[in-house]
Amino acid sequence: MDARLTIARMTTTPPLEETVARVRAAAAHGQPLRIVGGGSKDGYGQSLVGEPLEVRGLAGIVSYEPSELVVTVRPGTALAELEAVLAERGQCLPFEPPHHLPGSDAAQPSRATCGGMLAAGLSGPARASSGAVRDFVLGLELLNGRGELLRFGGQVMKNVAGYDVSRLMAGALGTLGVVTEMSLKVLPVAPAEATLRFDLAQHDALRQLHAWGGQPLPLNASCWQAGEGLTLRLRGAVAAVDAACSRLGGLALAPDEAARFWQARRDLRMPWSDVGRARDLWRLSVPQTAPVLDLVGDTLVEWHGGQRWLAAAPAQAQAVRQTAHAVGGSATLFLAAAGERSGARTAFFDPLPPALARIHAALKASFDPAGIFNRGRLYPDF
Repeated sequence: MDARLTIARMTTTPPLEETVARVRAAAAHGQPLRIVGGGSKDGYGQSLVGEPLEVRGLAGIVSYEPSELVVTVRPGTALAELEAVLAERGQCLPFEPPHHLPGSDAAQPSRATCGGMLAAGLSGPARASSGAVRDFVLGLELLNGRGELLRFGGQVMKNVAGYDVSRLMAGALGTLGVVTEMSLKVLPVAPAEATLRFDLAQHDALRQLHAWGGQPLPLNASCWQAGEGLTLRLRGAVAAVDAACSRLGGLALAPDEAARFWQARRDLRMPWSDVGRARDLWRLSVPQTAPVLDLVGDTLVEWHGGQRWLAAAPAQAQAVRQTAHAVGGSATLFLAAAGERSGARTAFFDPLPPALARIHAALKASFDPAGIFNRGRLYPDF
């Protein structure tokens, strides 16, 4: 019996009818709903508004075809459960979605779900080389604000008919509807991996990453932070990884130490104990070629320079946004200092340009005309 049939029989029919009825009733009365899964991403975004709409009952792996590198799951499925099933067949989610977010207790069992993974759209250390969450979404089923079940995409990569609506849901934080099923592309685990560390200042680390990026090296992930220098992960064929290690030099980390380091990076465990208390935590998305940013605070650099984390005092908010914009990037207030989250000091996400704001508004009106889903989660008026 193949893997697809075995897993499909292990799942149960979710209470989808109840969810549809709740959504239709809420739309009829204009009642805001807050989509609730494992709660692992509750600290991400503007606010939590509305009556809880539980989706944890919409759980299970619907089908898995290892030979086709495709898995279909429901949103309440535990991320850890999915990854365990994939690992049994030597496969993985290459974008390394985080299980925990800053401010959560990483020692506790993961509450992350596949729905939260898609809604948050957050990727781990391998993002710059492997791609983002949205790049691995093949298709999905969506319950819109009218209580209609819609299907987009499919279960194959060569599907180019119509608009790529499936990927819109990655990072939408549930504001467009309830994803009731999703099909994801998976990949085999790399046959070889090595982690090297280099004693470099930030400027030198960025320069070196840019130079390596133009060479045929199996670069998979990188991280620079003060006191540790540049940490580089190589993944790929055994011969390619061995050759790169010989060529690049550096200090090779033991496998256990490397695994702990990258797991901490994947779960966004920051080296600063005061973020979320005395200081804000900012996530800056900038071009990889951006120079060292002239900002007051502590910095951690990932994605070969494309993602910069900054721990800064609340008074630095305007300077952080201006600096990110000046180099062609954006800034997200990922975790506000204590007592600041409920205030009106600053938006968590960068304000949208007028043209893009109109597109967002049109999408919201099309998918959720009554505005019931996760109201105000992305922006106060969206």
